[in-house]
Amino acid sequence: MNRKLAFFLSTALMLAGCQKNNVEISGILEQPLPGQYVFLQELKPNELLNVDSAIVSDDGRFEFKRKVKFPSFYLLKINQNNFLTMLVEPGEKIKMTSHYDSLNYPVVVTGSSGTELIAGFNKELLRTRNNIRGLNDLFDTNSGRADMATFIDSLDRLGDGYLNEINSYAKKFIEENVSSLATIPVLYSMLTPELYVLDPQKDLAWFLKVDSSLYGKYPEYGPVIDLHNQIEEMVTWFETANTSNASGDEKMEAPEIALPSPKGDTIKLSSTKGSYVLLDFWAAWCPPCRAENPNLVNAWNQYHGRGFQIFQVSLDKTREAWVKGIEDDGLGRWIHVSDLGYWNSSVIPLYKIESIPANYLLDKDGRIIDTNLRGDALQRKLAELFK
Repeated sequence: MNRKLAFFLSTALMLAGCQKNNVEISGILEQPLPGQYVFLQELKPNELLNVDSAIVSDDGRFEFKRKVKFPSFYLLKINQNNFLTMLVEPGEKIKMTSHYDSLNYPVVVTGSSGTELIAGFNKELLRTRNNIRGLNDLFDTNSGRADMATFIDSLDRLGDGYLNEINSYAKKFIEENVSSLATIPVLYSMLTPELYVLDPQKDLAWFLKVDSSLYGKYPEYGPVIDLHNQIEEMVTWFETANTSNASGDEKMEAPEIALPSPKGDTIKLSSTKGSYVLLDFWAAWCPPCRAENPNLVNAWNQYHGRGFQIFQVSLDKTREAWVKGIEDDGLGRWIHVSDLGYWNSSVIPLYKIESIPANYLLDKDGRIIDTNLRGDALQRKLAELFK
């Protein structure tokens, strides 16, 4: 082979390799705002990296071109609450159409199997969110009914049905796509800012299934490494908790909480030792929490005189909303604390809280003896303790 021919062949191979790594992302936004920007961000370990931006044309069109050497997560984004998670692979030509204010639920997306999977799951998630929002609306428009307790029970059953449906759908999605990186956002999908689709403890097997498949396939990819490390931490935490609760003599002591009351005084959880204590996490903005509050009032009325205390921690954002919730629900007789940190509250990592309402029942020494007791379950447990 002569040197000139060898040069042309090597150049052609290099160009072919570069073209294979090229990715094109183009789309149409329906009814865009004048001067609308669309941003492209790459998910890196511990950060979202801004990589490009584009102004949407008058007819709603935009386009990005990028070189991608291996499957990667990107966000196509308008603002913090309006974005589409994309799983981009080398050589893909992705086309999508979406309304300008709902990128997460595109009308159509083609050219990327991973992104299509994520968008499809998002639509199922939206359907469930709308169903639950409908229940919240029913609760709001029917407050004050004579049969409120029965009505709330019926809403709870419907809500549990919706949650079970999306939980089963997520597990089927993972089963059918276990080797795809698209399973990662499904593991961490949320119906609301406080409610995950998959419970890390109850559904741990599905987290392990995804970790096992992806860590073997992408052992050096940042999001996969993060997932692997997080699951190792989860397993250690659950094993520790199970070991601590294995016998009545080895119960886990509740971590200390020291937060301000509505009056500004700092109150410690440890100050309640000597009583059986329900440590309850709630918020005035949380309808299921508000629906459970009458049960707490009944439990307090029946057992406080016999050594029962409630230590209620709020995840509200403002003191006004928090205090109004206490007053409206008649909760003022027991202990209330909050740092008003919402989901950034200091208690979230301390107690691994992923949804509310959540509670822990503590014995007289401040050790955890049961968790997430609501409705009749709480009444039965208290009756057992105070029989």
